[in-house]
Amino acid sequence: MSRKVPEILTGLAVIIVAALFLVYALGRADAINTGGYPLEAQFSSIGGLTVGADVKIGGVVVGHVADESLDPNTYAAKIRMVMDNDIKIPTDSSAAVSSDGLLGGDYVAVSPGGSDNMMAPGQSFQVTQSAINIEDLLGKFIFSMGGSGGTKAGSTPSSGTAPPAGPANPAALSPAPAK
Repeated sequence: MSRKVPEILTGLAVIIVAALFLVYALGRADAINTGGYPLEAQFSSIGGLTVGADVKIGGVVVGHVADESLDPNTYAAKIRMVMDNDIKIPTDSSAAVSSDGLLGGDYVAVSPGGSDNMMAPGQSFQVTQSAINIEDLLGKFIFSMGGSGGTKAGSTPSSGTAPPAGPANPAALSPAPAK
């Protein structure tokens, strides 16, 4: 029996620590969902943006993405953001889906405008920029390296025409130095 007491105490300690982590996590989740005012934005693509993603101004977190949906009429991606109450956004501001580097998550970057009028709760951003798909950009870059018409750099086109002739020595284009 004396050997089981330390095992029981260790098990109780693990359960207590797990319960404390659970209480902390639930408290943080509640803190994320409370307070703030909603703003909306429409994008043609939101990429990997997820509910709970940050909303940033100048790299500082000022809110989070609360909901994502698809507009059934325009097929645009709509997001609802909850902004901190102490941050007011000018009406001529823009929103863009950005990425924290190649391996980072996506977030909404807000660029404040210069208007004296502030957005009201529930109002939508008029200017938005959709997510940029890095994989598509890399694919276009790789396939564009082949040159025009599918020829490789340094090879002649398949039509049999030779490239335009130019001087073999680029230095021949410059005038001779004066003596």
